[in-house]
Amino acid sequence: MNVPTTQGVLDAGARLAAEAARFTSFGWMRGTSGNLSEVVTRDPLRLAVTASGLDKGELTASDVAVVGPDGGPVEVGGIAPLTPSAEAGLHARIAGLTGADAIVHVHALNAVLAGHHWPGGVRLRDVETLKGIGRLAHDDEVVIPVIVNSQDMNELGDRFEAAYDPRTPAVIVADHGLYTWAPTLKRARHVTECVEWLLAYAIAIR
Repeated sequence: MNVPTTQGVLDAGARLAAEAARFTSFGWMRGTSGNLSEVVTRDPLRLAVTASGLDKGELTASDVAVVGPDGGPVEVGGIAPLTPSAEAGLHARIAGLTGADAIVHVHALNAVLAGHHWPGGVRLRDVETLKGIGRLAHDDEVVIPVIVNSQDMNELGDRFEAAYDPRTPAVIVADHGLYTWAPTLKRARHVTECVEWLLAYAIAIR
């Protein structure tokens, strides 16, 4: 059994703050929208999640909440008990199901538009950028799943689990935004950037 340390949480918080600032500069985390997380321990599952209601372009290392597998807050000595996003439960569900150690949720407009145009899933093939999400550039049909939004994270988590394809590290929540995941936060950033480009491409050629 591992217990999250103060320094471990703050280190994760610093990485999350840097990535949040990057995504905010792209216009993908407008206002206080979106949230990022990083697993800090697996046994028990604990995630550092960007705190609710804060400008994602101005976060500091301490602007995180620690949550458990249900998305509820967990106390860690030396870490101020900030309020996690209501969506922290889905982050924990994704981390548990996929084994990913980093989850990104952004409100990129192309994800919302793509979910509107293709509610059954966004189909892509024969595009070089597919390699950026771990798929083949040719002769490989990729579907970015689209799931119906819900304010109930258990319900949304069930919809995610039903749509999950381990070959595709992304899902669109209709009328909401994009979730991506990866073994590291840097890799999750790359996946997010590539998926957003792929969705823009799909919209442009439809």
